[in-house]
Amino acid sequence: MDPFIKVEGPSAVLPGANIDTDVIMPKQFLKRIDRAGLKTGLFHDLRFDTEGGPKDDFVLNRPETRRATFLIVGPNFGCGSSREHAVWGLMQYGIRALIGTTYAGIFFDNCARNGLPALSLTEGRLKQLSDAASARPGLSLLVDLDRQTIEAAGGSIPFDIDPALRGQLMQGLDAIDQTIRYRDAIKDFETQHFSTHPWLGETA
Repeated sequence: MDPFIKVEGPSAVLPGANIDTDVIMPKQFLKRIDRAGLKTGLFHDLRFDTEGGPKDDFVLNRPETRRATFLIVGPNFGCGSSREHAVWGLMQYGIRALIGTTYAGIFFDNCARNGLPALSLTEGRLKQLSDAASARPGLSLLVDLDRQTIEAAGGSIPFDIDPALRGQLMQGLDAIDQTIRYRDAIKDFETQHFSTHPWLGETA
């Protein structure tokens, strides 16, 4: 995974509550055996009409926000089915972080495992940021995980994040990478454990 320490870029606001994973990544894009094409699937039914043309009124189709790096979202974002494709699609599109108040549990875990920060603000702080980004479409944000701040329009908004998740994101470590860091300790444990329980290591 790419480390996330300090990232700057334009923002887009998608304020609806309870936007589920079927909206984020419709089921017809789950048929492939690889991750190809998920950028097109992202918010497909909101982005495109029945002829396949872009809907001009959708936020990610507008000139100022179509290249958004950060997506400011409503409460309970990512609810519904536990499709990891939703996270993959967001990342393929170029979204580097989500900023909201609450997320569905499995979706939040999928974000963490894939290196996509899903940042939580208080309702008041999110409204402050959302209002600023709505008034200035494409508002540039600087998200700093080291300082745990979002810099926007000359102001700074703090956020809390689990220390372990923060370290994982800043180092760009996935679950396998984190396990490999303890490889020597695991080998030492196996050696000691099998020396005292030799029958566990026996093979037919």
